Amino acid sequence: MATKKKTYEEAMRRLEEIVKKVETDGLDIDSLGEHLKEAKELIKFCRDKLYKADAEIKKMLEETE
Repeated sequence: MATKKKTYEEAMRRLEEIVKKVETDGLDIDSLGEHLKEAKELIKFCRDKLYKADAEIKKMLEETE
């Protein structure tokens, strides 16, 4: 699920859902590992998107100087 192409916003929404379930004990022990693995993949996806956007912004700013 997390490996499908998503937007940053979709990934963040899904992460928020997982965090809410973990915080409210809404996950049973059998699905906890699965959800944590998905969360890890979503975090990597979001981090990569942010780093890419940061690099693009820096490049644009350098070009305007």
